Parts: sequence; structure tokens; C-alpha cells
Amino acid sequence: MSDYFDLIQRRESCRSYDPKPVEREKLERCVEAARLSPSACNSQPWRYLIVTNPALAEKLRPCVQGLGMNAFADRCPAFAVVLEEKAALKAVVAARFKDQNFAPIDIGLSVSQFCYAATEQGLSTCILGWLNEEKIRTLFELPQGTRVRLVLCVGYASGGALREKKRKPLAEMSRFYE
Repeated sequence: MSDYFDLIQRRESCRSYDPKPVEREKLERCVEAARLSPSACNSQPWRYLIVTNPALAEKLRPCVQGLGMNAFADRCPAFAVVLEEKAALKAVVAARFKDQNFAPIDIGLSVSQFCYAATEQGLSTCILGWLNEEKIRTLFELPQGTRVRLVLCVGYASGGALREKKRKPLAEMSRFYE
């Protein structure tokens, strides 16, 4: 197993996929990592729809594309559709008192764990927020109360070298009070 900070360095948003199918066992491990993520009041307001069926993936691709966005999804062999479901009552009450909607934060943590689990297993991911929620809702026959929050591309990268991470300097994005 690798060092956590090495894992963080290796995870990147992949935009060039090998069409090779992704093993179900690896996807299950990613979902297990997401499932174990922390959430406010343990509400776990997420659900993952894993798409590896080629015909269904073909129908999903146009739902995350448009206006020139996410053309690389055409070669992606697997997707995880991330849904937001109703949070536990305790989390809803806490959110109202603290003026903080915890579900999107919880989902972000869960997606992060999914993506790091994928990276650890030699897979690549890209988190897509550009999507047509209504078309995805129709495709999967989702009830009206369920939100489609993200779609994750999952597969094997076709390229080799990692890109340099371009991030704000530590001093610009943090402040220490000692």
C-alpha cells in the first residue's frame, strides 16, 4: 500500500481513457470507500449508480456533454452517478439551526474517498458537474426528490505521465495562528 501523500499526488482528473472495461471488484472497493466516508449525524445522504453496461453508458454520455464539454467521456468505460438522497432528520434539524446544508459537504467527502480508492487500484477518475440532471433522472427513472449531484468517469488512463498540479501556494490558501 502506498503512502497517503503519494496517493494525493497521483490522483488527477483524467481526460483520456483506455476503453478497457473496469473490473467490478475494483468498482465495489471504490463504492465501499465512499460508503465508509463520514457524514453529518451519520446521515449518509448519497447513493451511487455504477454504470458499466456499454449500452447504458452510451445513453449516459450525452447527459454529461454539451457545448463542447466532456468530449473525453466518449471513451470512458465506466461511470458512477452520485445521487443526493434525503438526509437523516437529525442532520436536517442541525442544518436548519446552523444555517448549513451538510449533504453537499458529505457527498464531497464520499466522492473524494471513492476517487482515492480508484487511484490506489490503478484507476483514473474525473468528477463531472456539467450534467443534464433531468435527462439522467429520466434515464434511471429516479424519483423527483432525488438529486443528481455528480457523475464520475472511471477507467484506465490511456496516457502515461502525471500532469503537474497547479495549485495556489500554501501561504495564499492558509493562515496559521500560533
